[in-house]
Amino acid sequence: MSEDWLGRWDRGRTGWHELSGNEGLKSFWPDTVNPGSVLVPLCGKTPDLLWLAQRGHAVVGVELSKIAIEGFFADHDLEFELESAGPLSRYTATHHSLALYCGDYFDFQSQPFDALYDRGALVALAQDLRPRYVEHTRQLLKPGAIRLVITLEYDQRIVNGPPFSVSADELVTYWDDLIRVGEKDDIDHCPP
Repeated sequence: MSEDWLGRWDRGRTGWHELSGNEGLKSFWPDTVNPGSVLVPLCGKTPDLLWLAQRGHAVVGVELSKIAIEGFFADHDLEFELESAGPLSRYTATHHSLALYCGDYFDFQSQPFDALYDRGALVALAQDLRPRYVEHTRQLLKPGAIRLVITLEYDQRIVNGPPFSVSADELVTYWDDLIRVGEKDDIDHCPP
């Protein structure tokens, strides 16, 4: 599966990338959240990383593709320092509280985060990988961490992903303590 994603970045087949960021984040990220650490798994080169950092959060993204990470820094004209972080590489922005780790998400270890922003990680993974992803992510979050998880639901018999369909019922099996699960009307113009 990782070869498929790397190949998509190599060929520029990144139809999921939103140049102006995700409207769901802007609509549903709580204004009352105190600045803290935010984990963004499988982050690609989303401008949402910078949006969160500009609101005072210490943002950490994890991405498999070096092309995506270096593209993020180039797109936003940001300088970074590169260093080894165990099996991953860490790109740290010099003027923002922002670090992107390049490598396998399951190899990523850190102190627990205050919040999770998952705009496309869960839907990028085939169903058999999702429980492992959620368990690993849980271990990276503080108890009571804020979680904004954006998914989509569609008939996979017609089109098979990625992105894969994740129903509200399935989402709640992974995150059974979610306070609110948005409906289609809430996020009609907020693709994952």
